[in-house]
Amino acid sequence: MEFPLSPHLFLPLVFLTGCPTYMDVVIVLDGSNSIYPWSEVQTFLRRLVGRLFIDPEQIQVGLVQYGESSVHEWSLGDFRTKEEVVRAARNLSRREGRETKTAQAIMMACTEGFSQSHGGRPEAARLLVVVTDGESHDGEELPEALKACEAGRVTRYGIAVLGHYLRRQRDPSSFLQEIRAIASDPDERFFFNVTDEAALTDIVDALGDRIFGLEGSHGENESSFGLEMSQIGFSTHRLKDGILFGMVGAYDWGGSVLWLEEGHRLFPPRTALEDEFPPALQNHAAYLGYSVSSMLLRGGRRLFLSGAPRFRHRGKVIAFQLKKNGAVRVAQSLQGEQIGSYFGSELCPLDTDGDGTTDVLLVAAPMFLGPQNKETGRVYVYLVGQQSLLTLQGTRQPEPPQDSRFGFAMGALPDLNQDGFADVAVGAPLEDGHRGALYLYHGTQSGVRPHPAQRIAAVSMPQALSYFGRSVDGRLDLDGDDLVDVAVGAQGAAILLSSRPIVHLDPSLDVTPPAISVVQRDCRRRGQEAACLSAALCFQVTSRTPGHWDRRFHVRFTASLDEWTAGARAAFDGSGQRLSPRQLRLSVGNVTCEQLHFHVLDTSDYLRPVALTVTFALDNTTKPGPVLDEGSPTSIRKLVPFSKDCGPDNECVTDLVLRANMDIRGSRKDPFVVRGSRRKVLVSATLENRQENAYNTSLSLSFSRNFHLSSFTHQRDSPVKVECTALGPHGQLCSVGSPVFQTGAKVTFLLEFEFSCSFLLSQVLVRLTATSDSLERNGTLQDNTAQTSAYIQYEPHLLFSSESTLHRYEVHPYGTLPVGPGPEFKTTLRVQNLGCYVVSGLIISALLPAVAHGGNYFLSLSQAITNNASCTVQNLTEPPGPPVHPEELQHTSRLNGSNTRCQVVRCYLGRLAKGTEISIGLLRLVHNEFFRRAKFKSLTVVSTFELGTEEGSVLQLTEASRWSESFLEVIQSRPILISLWILIGSVLGGLLLLALLVFCLWKLGFFSRKKIPEEEKREEKVEQ
Repeated sequence: MEFPLSPHLFLPLVFLTGCPTYMDVVIVLDGSNSIYPWSEVQTFLRRLVGRLFIDPEQIQVGLVQYGESSVHEWSLGDFRTKEEVVRAARNLSRREGRETKTAQAIMMACTEGFSQSHGGRPEAARLLVVVTDGESHDGEELPEALKACEAGRVTRYGIAVLGHYLRRQRDPSSFLQEIRAIASDPDERFFFNVTDEAALTDIVDALGDRIFGLEGSHGENESSFGLEMSQIGFSTHRLKDGILFGMVGAYDWGGSVLWLEEGHRLFPPRTALEDEFPPALQNHAAYLGYSVSSMLLRGGRRLFLSGAPRFRHRGKVIAFQLKKNGAVRVAQSLQGEQIGSYFGSELCPLDTDGDGTTDVLLVAAPMFLGPQNKETGRVYVYLVGQQSLLTLQGTRQPEPPQDSRFGFAMGALPDLNQDGFADVAVGAPLEDGHRGALYLYHGTQSGVRPHPAQRIAAVSMPQALSYFGRSVDGRLDLDGDDLVDVAVGAQGAAILLSSRPIVHLDPSLDVTPPAISVVQRDCRRRGQEAACLSAALCFQVTSRTPGHWDRRFHVRFTASLDEWTAGARAAFDGSGQRLSPRQLRLSVGNVTCEQLHFHVLDTSDYLRPVALTVTFALDNTTKPGPVLDEGSPTSIRKLVPFSKDCGPDNECVTDLVLRANMDIRGSRKDPFVVRGSRRKVLVSATLENRQENAYNTSLSLSFSRNFHLSSFTHQRDSPVKVECTALGPHGQLCSVGSPVFQTGAKVTFLLEFEFSCSFLLSQVLVRLTATSDSLERNGTLQDNTAQTSAYIQYEPHLLFSSESTLHRYEVHPYGTLPVGPGPEFKTTLRVQNLGCYVVSGLIISALLPAVAHGGNYFLSLSQAITNNASCTVQNLTEPPGPPVHPEELQHTSRLNGSNTRCQVVRCYLGRLAKGTEISIGLLRLVHNEFFRRAKFKSLTVVSTFELGTEEGSVLQLTEASRWSESFLEVIQSRPILISLWILIGSVLGGLLLLALLVFCLWKLGFFSRKKIPEEEKREEKVEQ
């Protein structure tokens, strides 16, 4: 498509080509005999010329070669292209000569070389490049020649080639001094010296850069740019009365703007911007003019806008007026907040309400670093007001953070969603791995919505794209449907996004009959009695989108019944709970309806209404069509209630009364004791409804962990149906009279519990709660819960015993046995759990008689051997009276806690499971010394052992299982004296008796040896 352009739009091209950036360059080249090799000089000329922009409208190059005489090899106007000059340099031959008349050559170049007759241009900058390898032979004429150059405003470069001096080992000081005099000041900028001819090529780049830097000089030796490097047209903003251009390169890249109106151009001088862009910061390259725009305020006042994204590295935007004399009046400036964010690189003023004045200004900082150092980008939203011109409302950035460059391009769009406010598009070309994306934001009365209405990603496009969103424009209708299209730029491609019409759907859903009868069934479905209903689904379509587009379209919808409810209560005729998708043709301005038929079967849930839900969406599968308005619903839901037998108000008000009783009693002071003969507890409960019907009545049962529910029964002759399910090991939930517990109904429950053997608690608790879906007044809710409890203690079946390895001990007098302590013996205490309870918290207390009068030990504890128990030895006890004296033992038959001081051992037993036991071994020593000194015949040491429980324990022990004793009988033996004569007579009588016995055996041949048969045979042979 061609776009007509007004003729005045071509005027800026004349301005661009007329800028005073021209330069005439004359090279003065020494061609004397000392220059060697000449090929290196030719290479230097070709490379230097190759770096210059040679054109009749840019740079012209002439050359003067000299030795003994000077010759114009070619003049400024002889060649028009770079290629021609390079060819001439390649074919240049050396003039030779024995003398070097540099002053004569400079005079010829400055007086003749830059003249118009030799192609010179009066408005062009003049540059002289002198290349020589020796001191001039006409040095006395050099001052006059330089004066002629000064008069012609010629800037001079001096290049000293030291090859001739170095080859002959001569001092070049005077030669270098002469070349410095030829070069303009300062020397460090305009003077070069090289070691030989071959090194000339090393300075080509530096010399070319310095020549380029002189293109924009205003006067002699100046190096700052004015408008020569303006980059005019870097950004443009077209208005009805003219065009605003950005010039980022103006004023040493500080930047500026140009206003072009009917062929007249207006731009501010450098000094007009010094308040906002101080000269001290000119080397920071602010790039003012990187973006340009304008905004219209109330009253018709217009302000230009321009961004300088590199100002102080943070960026800046100015809103200003440009007067006819070039003066700038800045109304307000905005500063960036992050270094390197390029704040102000893109500007987008927005007239949201369409009244012709600017309401919002969007300023982009596309290189803003967000979380995780991602180059997310950020767009600042400023509200345009009267008292405060620009006020920051907030920022917009993509979520989640990623490399995005959000705000790289922005474009104002018309009202796409037909809400009465203009919209805006923001490009993010780095998103999705440099694929790119475009964000659409809807405008509001107070600015721009905080979240995008749509994100269009390049990855969703049918073709592969890169950097999608690098540019955007949405002001044209390219397909002729009177709807604005959005053009989006990508790398090597442009994508056209067509906007679509907006329609609003107003759905309605009417059900006949309006309520579901619980009693009446007017049809049969699936062979059962059912209640049948029909629903009228209607759509009213409206649209505010103008233009030529097809106002007929299709909507696809589906319907469901009780979609999120467990169990099917209703179904569509010929289908199930969900209706298969259907299509309906709609048209703007009309109402279209569709009938849906469904039925309700017999169900236990009559309280909650049946939910009929219809979801719908526009069907654009065959061809692109309109889209739904943001405020348009996409679903409609209708609750169809059940009709209840609850009076004219159809609201059931019930009064549930619950009572419960337990067959045991127990308080804290007098708890009920659970013995082996009593293991069961009965609880009876009664539930009654004293008012209107109660729907979905339930009875919740919970009980303490020390109970097991063995049975749950209700009155057999009751018409009320009761069904229970377990909620866990200690809870039940029962449905009573489902679906309705009628007025006056009453039901009795009997619950049988058994005591748990695993959990021993101080209280048993049973709690019942009755609820329903019907309404119940707060004043009657207190009797919906019944709780019964009793404090209890447990009587475990324990066997407590003790046994000892020493029951009788005889004490011998002195001299009969070694002196020292008596034997060590062991007393074993054993607790056995013969019942079903798991018992813990048991304590054994051992009372061990040990010390008599005067602190004399007769028994002492040496060690306590434990397993699953911990024992401690406590202080000695004091008997009721004085401890027994060793001299008084003959009058005492027992040693126990009443007449001796006892060692006390206290042992805490661990957990004792059913059928297990815990044993404790007590090792004690008998002190012989005490009993040898004492006078007695026999006495018994009695050790007492008690089994108890911790304080607050739920256990209650019987007397038979609490006590045990062990007995040690101690006997003292006396020596019997025997006469010496009796001992001597006894020994002699024994010896005589032994002799008589030996004599009798000898007589009987007991001591003779019997021969064997072989010996007898040998003796017979010897005799023969």
